[in-house]
Amino acid sequence: MDNRITELFKISYPIIQGGMIWCSGWELASAVSNAGGLGLIGSGSMYPEVLLDHIQKCKKTTDKPFGVNIPLLYPNAEEHINTIINEGVKVVFTSAGNPKTWTQKLKDSGITVVHVIANSKFAKKAEEAGVDAIVAEGFEAGGHNGREETTTMCLIPIVKQAVKIPIIAAGGIGSGRAMLAAMALGADGVQMGSRFVASEESSASSNFKNSVIHSNEGDTRLMLKQITPVRLLKNKFFDVVQDAENKGVSLEELTTILGRGRAKKGMFEGDLDEGELEIGQVAAMFREIKPSKVIIEEIMAEYKQAKEELISGF
Repeated sequence: MDNRITELFKISYPIIQGGMIWCSGWELASAVSNAGGLGLIGSGSMYPEVLLDHIQKCKKTTDKPFGVNIPLLYPNAEEHINTIINEGVKVVFTSAGNPKTWTQKLKDSGITVVHVIANSKFAKKAEEAGVDAIVAEGFEAGGHNGREETTTMCLIPIVKQAVKIPIIAAGGIGSGRAMLAAMALGADGVQMGSRFVASEESSASSNFKNSVIHSNEGDTRLMLKQITPVRLLKNKFFDVVQDAENKGVSLEELTTILGRGRAKKGMFEGDLDEGELEIGQVAAMFREIKPSKVIIEEIMAEYKQAKEELISGF
């Protein structure tokens, strides 16, 4: 399958695995890349020496392109960028910050740069900053999310009107049919996070993976908007946050409730009561933990079938 995204990253399929904290280590990134997509190491939960180890292991386990996701507000972002450049990584996805800060330095080092946005205003700013593509992430997505609460189906055509660079759709995409829909709306490829959380190679806790595949519609909600919006799977911690927000507690009180290491406790260590469980609405579709290769094969088979059904229906 050839289009602007497969050509940009030199991959077989326009499927990018989300660079999720605590879930996206070298095993997942290399597995997705080996299967024909683009795997990403999620550096947001890594110290510099840990990222270096993951990059080096990824290089040993795949000869295919892979990348690193960097939240730009992360305190070690500059060290991460220097590590990426020194190790010869060819793709970087940036998020949660101003793309102008590092895009030119990365591009001067021969790196393809993609920035994550949630509205057309920042899509334009990312294009002006010189990024090669953008991820347009809708309200359905897991993890940190846009405050506008614009759904993917609305966001993609709006962003398509705003920019000329390739668009990767994210948020609520976990199947071949959803991939076809996103591309019909104007996307050149898709990024999937939640589907790959429930993969064999994901570094997420088995407890978290099992909670994902047993979730249903309505089991997630966008929370913590005073701090930074994040979609959470409902659990005891969720109830505490919801109660606090309903009471209108201050930002300081809410930050104290969140505390430190809450995401690690939930997603990586498997504390399903006190941990922060970040996942997208699309998790309600998944009922099995599968190898990444099988996930990609099934997505592409369903994509082709759905496309053929549409064509034959006219």
